[in-house]
Amino acid sequence: MADPLFDAIERAQLSDLFDELGPGAPTLLAPWTTRDLAAHLVLREHDHLAGPGLVLGGAWGHLAERRRRALSLRDFTWLVATFRSGPPPGFFRIGWVRQLASLNEFFVHHEDVRRANGRGPRANEQAMDEALWRNLSRAPWFLARRLRGAGLELHWAETAKTIRARRGEPAARITGPPGELLLYLFGRQGAAHVEVSGPAAAVEAVRRAHLGM
Repeated sequence: MADPLFDAIERAQLSDLFDELGPGAPTLLAPWTTRDLAAHLVLREHDHLAGPGLVLGGAWGHLAERRRRALSLRDFTWLVATFRSGPPPGFFRIGWVRQLASLNEFFVHHEDVRRANGRGPRANEQAMDEALWRNLSRAPWFLARRLRGAGLELHWAETAKTIRARRGEPAARITGPPGELLLYLFGRQGAAHVEVSGPAAAVEAVRRAHLGM
């Protein structure tokens, strides 16, 4: 299994940051605090009924939100310890789920906390950047599916690596390190350190698009 530990590293570092900042710290997902985000992460892995509602929306999504709010009333130390301990046996221990969905989830939410509390971009090790780039390469069209009126390329800064995220003309290009590109495509445009270039109409289309899950 390639890079099996990156999700575990992000889990541990985010748990440490929760412990450091406490339950009332802001996140990029305002009005959510660190307490709300910790409850979200626990629900994702431990509530097999409501968890799918985090993706599916609708009535299932309303159920997930009700259960997340109930979880957020639990002791914050318990929430962090539960998240830190990892998922129970099952879906979230599968290798490809860890490499793709969980790594993306933990990396993005780690930055949701870091950057809302005055911390800038991290200098990731090369292997971590490679893992994030592979994840970007797997389904960029899904995260860019709401983009209208333009194509989109992703460019790993200071390399020759590019990905076509969406076909179309005119086309914009987003340039940055893999982690910053991931943040941008997950809807954290205001926090991601990237450059958006190309024809003015394409750049404007990208900047007004609702990107992400």
